[in-house]
Amino acid sequence: MDKDVIDLSNIKLPNLSPRIIFIAVAVLLGLVVVMDSVYQVQPEEVGIIRRLGRYNAPPRPPGLQFKLPFIDTVVKVPVQRQLKQEFGFRTQEAGQRTIYSPQDFLGESLMLTGDLNVAVVEWIVQYRVSDPYKYLFRVRNVEATFRAMTEAVMRGIIGDRTVTEVLTVGRQEIETSVKVKLQELCNQYETGITIDQVVLQDVNPPDPVKPSWDQVNQAQQQRDQLINEAKGEYNRVIPRA
Repeated sequence: MDKDVIDLSNIKLPNLSPRIIFIAVAVLLGLVVVMDSVYQVQPEEVGIIRRLGRYNAPPRPPGLQFKLPFIDTVVKVPVQRQLKQEFGFRTQEAGQRTIYSPQDFLGESLMLTGDLNVAVVEWIVQYRVSDPYKYLFRVRNVEATFRAMTEAVMRGIIGDRTVTEVLTVGRQEIETSVKVKLQELCNQYETGITIDQVVLQDVNPPDPVKPSWDQVNQAQQQRDQLINEAKGEYNRVIPRA
């Protein structure tokens, strides 16, 4: 017989009794049940139990929790964490030197103002999940719905203002108006979301008209400077007359 060929006929398998096999299977099943029964909820989360697909109250607090194996499923909702959605841009890496995505998001940021001009508006919405049940069960695909509502509200607010207000003096008022209107919609549609802040990250005219806008802006600044100088000279000379 070839030396490289292994003869398996002489190998004997251990003689296991049915009792040992039963115990091994029982231990294995027990481990699977235990592993599927125990889960951890982080300090900033609550655990929502779905028993056979249906909501099972109340939400589970942070810590080590237990559920029915193979029947319950757990969805963890970050109720203490501030969440964020970006519009008109995307952050690839946050830090001291933030890196932004080179992709173009003009479909989100290009907006028509009330005086029929165009502005490129980039903004951030910061929010929290205040009602986990509504967040998960009242609106289908709540994140996409919330994003669509946010963009619609911003376009409506921008469309009621002039391009000068959007680019300069009206930014804070726009942020406040969007926050109030967006919160009203979130409450109306029972999204379970509370708006913390709306921030206009960057607002500019479109690239093709930026040079013209800069010239107009510079001319307005020079005009204001001349007016202020004239008023100062007037206030200095008139009292002497």
